[in-house]
Amino acid sequence: MNSFLLWVFAIGPALLAEALLARYEVLAYGAGWRAPVTVLPRGVPYARGAEPDTPPDAYLVYLDGIGKRRVRDSRDGGQLVKALLAGAPELRVLGQVQPYSPLADPLADRPVWAWLQRRVGLLLFLHNVMQIFVAADRRYRPLYNRAVGSQIATQLRLAGYLPDSGIPVVLLSYSGGAQVACGAVAELHAQLRSPLLLITLGGFHNGANDLTHADHLHRLTSAGDRIERLGTWIFPQRWPLVRASAWNRAVRAGKITSHRLDPATHVGPLSYISPAAQLPDGRTHLARTAETVIALVRAHRGTTLTADRS
Repeated sequence: MNSFLLWVFAIGPALLAEALLARYEVLAYGAGWRAPVTVLPRGVPYARGAEPDTPPDAYLVYLDGIGKRRVRDSRDGGQLVKALLAGAPELRVLGQVQPYSPLADPLADRPVWAWLQRRVGLLLFLHNVMQIFVAADRRYRPLYNRAVGSQIATQLRLAGYLPDSGIPVVLLSYSGGAQVACGAVAELHAQLRSPLLLITLGGFHNGANDLTHADHLHRLTSAGDRIERLGTWIFPQRWPLVRASAWNRAVRAGKITSHRLDPATHVGPLSYISPAAQLPDGRTHLARTAETVIALVRAHRGTTLTADRS
């Protein structure tokens, strides 16, 4: 019991501090106190895959889960992005967007946070968790959506994307990245006017963001994903009874398609992106997820080309 109380007393102030710090960044963006970061570290390309001089079939932006702390990292060491590039060389893939920083400032690269990471690594995890709830909060949501939507649009331009080009933009999001992806739709439409496809992988989001300007949203889920299921329970906008919510309007409009990737879990050795867990057909969970994403992107690209010709 004593150890439990010590843990509570230690984590309580940390949660309070994170709740305040998470709001500071979006308010600093809104007030213009700090300009968003646009330059990447030396040696980091703005995109990988197809070269921009030959228009790629699509630009894919990967928005990772709450483990995202810096430009280079991801929860799986970049294995999902590598699998996408290997399986679909016609894509131009961006993985550097900071979904939990309205200022596009990598958390782990800040001196104070680098010091904390060595001593209280849990705080970095809590920071990104709090950012999800700030992004979902109706008081901050419009500003947060505009900030991260603008960050994505900027990175796409730097990677060679031309507004009004008609080339699809795909937002592939993992876990809490889905909250950011759904929120970025309106700003991306305003700045780029591109065909926009959303693919959520174990998506954790509140269902309050308008998806009118998204062509479609593919929801990759699993019966073994308790965290994704938690999101459908705790956010009323995801409940079928709340028919006026943005999510349920999109469902009625036929814009949401669910795909089951059983028996994958949200994280751990059986996760969607596990390179070790195997299916009965011999494929790994990672291979199946990458193949599913590629198939959805190619199908959407085919639909877009057909619509352009008609």
